[in-house]
Amino acid sequence: MATTNHFGIALRGWRERVSPQDSGLEAGGDRRIPGLRREELARLAGLSVDYVVRLEQGRARNPSPQVVTALARALRLEPSERDHLFRCAHLAPPPAGNVSRHVPARVHRLVGQLAGNPTAVFAADWTLISWNGMWNEAVGDPRTYGWRELNLVDGMFRSSGGRRREPIAAWPVRSWAGDEVEEEDLVADLRLTAAAHPHDARLAAFVDRMLHDSPRFARLWSNGTARTNVGDRKTVEHPRVGNIDLDLDVVMAAGTDLRIVTYTAAVGTTDAEKLDALRAICPDPGRGLAHAMSGRDAPS
Repeated sequence: MATTNHFGIALRGWRERVSPQDSGLEAGGDRRIPGLRREELARLAGLSVDYVVRLEQGRARNPSPQVVTALARALRLEPSERDHLFRCAHLAPPPAGNVSRHVPARVHRLVGQLAGNPTAVFAADWTLISWNGMWNEAVGDPRTYGWRELNLVDGMFRSSGGRRREPIAAWPVRSWAGDEVEEEDLVADLRLTAAAHPHDARLAAFVDRMLHDSPRFARLWSNGTARTNVGDRKTVEHPRVGNIDLDLDVVMAAGTDLRIVTYTAAVGTTDAEKLDALRAICPDPGRGLAHAMSGRDAPS
């Protein structure tokens, strides 16, 4: 069975959607397609017309990273599209820049819709960017946690020197999977971020500091496990309403590498009733989120 020409299909489709005017070209003449001609794309990318033809037809299947980069730039591809073009060429996508702490307006709106549940937004390196009022009610104000740089990884691996780990929130929040599994999941997720952002000096310095300061972190970092953290089940030892069993879900915001973390309780349970009690005393569930974002959501 013939191999699908994914690279050529993508290349032609994106070429035909690009406006000549947006590329700084004259749009005059008899144009049979609304987008760029092959010779125009070739000129913009610094390639021969024949090579562009062979790429689209699947007769040239191993373009170099330099060629794919030039085509992506000429076609004005979004990062996700650029990465897809690299994969179609059987190449690894180029590494991302620094970990972003920018929260797009649509993510802000999405989190606002979750104001009835404890919800927070983390950067890909697990720096806490913003949180809502219900987060404060359920697990305490993050400004009281004592995490350096408001980073969950730092908080997770702080140790009191005893057998029982210090709370990673204002009061204890226990993982049903156990501390070891929870820590391994977080380190495995951070390793993916570090690999995707190899030139982020701030992230590299943070990892180096954790390796130096925490033998537990160093041991888990050395095992090579890499996977996305998707959530857990937690018991919150709440000072007002007692223990609450909650599901913690981690959702990746589309088009970003932000982690939206939210706590929910099963409907009809005493845990849901306890969350209702916290909502009743929360003056404005969304207020904390707006306050935390102000002045802190600029791109890094």
